[in-house]
Formats: sequence, structure tokens, C-alpha cells
Amino acid sequence: MKKVSTDKAPKAIGPYSQAVVVNGLVYTSGQIPLNPESGVIVGKEIKEQTEQVMKNLSEVLKSAGTSLDNAVKTTCFLADINDFSAFNEVYAKYITNAPARSCVAVKDLPKGALVEVEVFAVI
Repeated sequence: MKKVSTDKAPKAIGPYSQAVVVNGLVYTSGQIPLNPESGVIVGKEIKEQTEQVMKNLSEVLKSAGTSLDNAVKTTCFLADINDFSAFNEVYAKYITNAPARSCVAVKDLPKGALVEVEVFAVI
């Protein structure tokens, strides 16, 4: 197992890695819409936050030697399921190959985020 780390995405806010690589697959940790430099949530609306999440994931995957184009599974967490359509608008700009996906509403996300996404991708 190889740990993946980049300064172009937020540092882990707990005892975990940004991603790990095992047998040619990258498993990212969930990304919330943190600015990588300040550690502060970017945006107050779902679209702004989703943009930041997808940028963070892109940087983590790039550091692992792959990209969102190689995603095989995503798991998406929304603080409010009513944001589903707006979330999908932004998500679809970044994830174009239609991988398997789960999308659920949860009670709370770290730091009050509206969205969190994790990705499994092939290298």
C-alpha cells in the first residue's frame, strides 16, 4: 500500500491519508470543500462547495498518477438531499465517464460542509 499526499489539496484533518494506492486502484478519502492553503470552507452554496470538492479530488488523483476520467466508483454525501440536482450539475462537469455511484444525505459533515465526495479510480 502506498500513501498519497499533495499540498494542492487540503491536509487530512484526522488520522487518515488523502488517498492510498493498492493493486493499481486509488482510494481517496472523502474531500470536503476546504481551501488547501487556509483550511477554510470555500463557498456557502452547494455549487461553489462542489466545485472545490472536485478540484481537491482532481489534485489528489493527479498526485496518485490518475484523474477523474479513470473513476470507477464515487460516493457522495450531501447535507441536504434537496441539493441533489444542483450538486449533479457541477459533478457532471468533472465526472464524465458515468462510473458507479452512491449519493446519500447525511445528518452532518465535517466543519459544516454541504458536500463530501470520495473516489475510487484506476491508475
